[in-house]
This record gives sequence, structure tokens and C-alpha cells, in this order.
Amino acid sequence: MNLKVIAFDADDTLFVNEPYFEETEQKFCALMSDYLSHQGLSQELFRTEINNLDLYGYGIKGYTLSMIEAAMKISNNTISIETIEKIIVLGKELLQKPIELLDGVEDTLKALHGKYKLVVATKGDLKDQRRKLHDSGLGKYFHHIEVMSDKQEKDYTDLLNRLEIQSDAFFMIGNSLKSDVLPVLGIGGHAVHIPYHTTWEHEKISHKVEHPNFKTLEKISDVLDILL
Repeated sequence: MNLKVIAFDADDTLFVNEPYFEETEQKFCALMSDYLSHQGLSQELFRTEINNLDLYGYGIKGYTLSMIEAAMKISNNTISIETIEKIIVLGKELLQKPIELLDGVEDTLKALHGKYKLVVATKGDLKDQRRKLHDSGLGKYFHHIEVMSDKQEKDYTDLLNRLEIQSDAFFMIGNSLKSDVLPVLGIGGHAVHIPYHTTWEHEKISHKVEHPNFKTLEKISDVLDILL
């Protein structure tokens, strides 16, 4: 491999993310428990989120707006202002969660720093992702931070054009087969999947991935055996 750029997803690859969303969803369902079952509330919130992705993109602000919209729909527009205020507070709390690095992340970045061009390639809200990278202390390891509106093949091709590299020089590391692996393999890059113990429903796929440029590893530090 003639690799030049190693790219990392951020959420649930570098630091904890999905458990915070799950915790917030639990609180949302508790607020709305008079209207539907927990499962019914979760399904309606998820449906609202997905319907809004094209408009809001990924991230906490869009999620907060989707919680408000779902609450209005579930309550047939009878939801109280007080409950809407509580939902807004849930969104603000989500934006202020502590940064919890996953095991081995910083040691892995230290080992690779200076040997490759390291970049972050992640979805989400630009301001929030930059805050997390700054507050985590990881920003110093990265040459470039790319907060992507989506992770389709075209989005990765655009990133490679900005980085001025060919696809076979690009190596992506992430926890989502759908977003971090399949589109990268589709354009001729290399990808490693590091599963996280919980995955957002929207990121799940039903088929097994087999490709010569692909590996699944147990933990992020295992990439050092491939890259060093």
C-alpha cells in the first residue's frame, strides 16, 4: 500500500457519542410517556429524524428540532410550551456532554502523527465537532478536519480532490460500515471497521462486507499493525 492519508471518523470512533443520544432519547420518551409507548415514541422520533436529514443534515441541532417536531405530531399540536422548553434543554445538554475518548485513541494518533497526513472525516454539526476535537485535545494531531454533510462516494471523492490524493492512497477508519467503509471501498480506497457496542439504526446494514481493501479490527490501536 502506498498510503498518504489516514482518515478517522469522529463519533464513536474517537470519542463517545451514540450513548449520549440514546440517553437523551430515553428522557424524551419519559417526557412524552402520556401519549405513546416507549417503542412508539422512539419510532416516531426516528421517522422524523430521517425525514429531516436532507434539510437539517446530521448533528444535535437537527436532532433537537426533530424532537420538537415529533412531540408536536405525537400530541396533535397540544404539547405544552413547558414541555417544549424541556426538550430544548435536552438538546442543549447534549451539546455540553463531556468528551470521553475511546480506549487507545490518543496513543494511536501519537504513533501515526508525522508518518502520515491524519485527517478527521465525520458527519455532524461543524461547530459541535470542532468543539469536541478542541476540548478532547486531539486537534493537534490532525492536518485537516472535514465535517461532511453526508458520506456518500461523491463526498469522499470531493475530500480526496481537496487533499490532492488518489483513492488508493486513502485509508479510512470508522465504526459505520454504511458511512465509513462501503463508500470508501466504492471509490478504490482502503477501509477498516472498528465496531462500537451500539450503532444508530440509520447506520446499520444487513449484508456482510468482503473486499481485499477491507478489514474489521477489534480496537483502534490494532491499525498500527497494518500501518507501521
